[in-house]
Order: sequence, then structure tokens, then C-alpha cells
Amino acid sequence: MNLLFLCTGNSARSILAEAITNSLTISKGRFRAFSAGSHPKGAVHAFALDLLRQLRLPAAGLRSKSWDEFARPDAPRMDFVISVCDQAAGEQCPFWPGQPMTAHWGMPDPAAVEGSEEQKRRAFSDTANMLRRRIELFASLPFEKLDRLALQGKVRDIGKTPQ
Repeated sequence: MNLLFLCTGNSARSILAEAITNSLTISKGRFRAFSAGSHPKGAVHAFALDLLRQLRLPAAGLRSKSWDEFARPDAPRMDFVISVCDQAAGEQCPFWPGQPMTAHWGMPDPAAVEGSEEQKRRAFSDTANMLRRRIELFASLPFEKLDRLALQGKVRDIGKTPQ
């Protein structure tokens, strides 16, 4: 199953979600994650890349890109489209071929944190931990036992997991 994580800038939260999903043992062979933004920054945030290296997660090939890439006829067909920022959740999304399930898992933007470098890096770490918890919950769902409506509800409920 293919997952697309959306955020406005596609430089931090959605990038972390893509990398975490693709690296989790529980996801291997079951899910393939992608990320995109409505107004991509054009570069992955340096703290996101540093954190991925610290966590020993692959960062090769990660890039800030437009969600328009995934609305094209030749794009991978998405099974799930999950927004991870409130701004992207409120925007008019492109038409996603195949009618994927959608959910909003909003969380604070670590790139917007002001303060010391340590505080900023802590924000990225906290975001990655929150994403990991939510992705693990997602990956542990009994997909084969749930009908579409029940699955949609469970995926949306994950976004209500306390931060």
C-alpha cells in the first residue's frame, strides 16, 4: 500500500514521516511512503536530515516536492493520503487517482520553533517520536479484517493520538 504524507513546505514533518515509514520493520514489504507539499520549500530542512542521520534512517533521495507530482496519471497510486500540518489539511488538494483514504494527523511544525539550537533540535526529535508512534499504530491495524469505512475511521483516529 502506498501512503502520501502532505505538508505545506515538505521540508520537515512530511519528510520525517516518509523516512520513518519506509524504515520501520513493521512497514517493510507492506507500505511504501512518499511525501509532498502544497508549496514546497525546495529543500529538506537541515535539522530533519541531521536527525535522520542520528537515527540511522536513510535520507538518500529525500527531496522537497510538489503534491502535483502525485496527481499525474503516471504517479504511483495512493491508498492513503495523510496531512501532517493544519495548513495543508485546509487547502484544496489535487484530485488523487484511485480515491485514497484521507486523514489528518496534525502536529506542530518543528521548523517554526524559535529558541536555541538545542530547543529546535528537540522539536524535531519530538515530532519524529510522535510520527513514529502514529505510524506504528497505523501499521498495526488489522487491514484485512476492516471494511473501508471502519479502516477510514481508525486511520483518522490515529491523528487524535495525544501529542
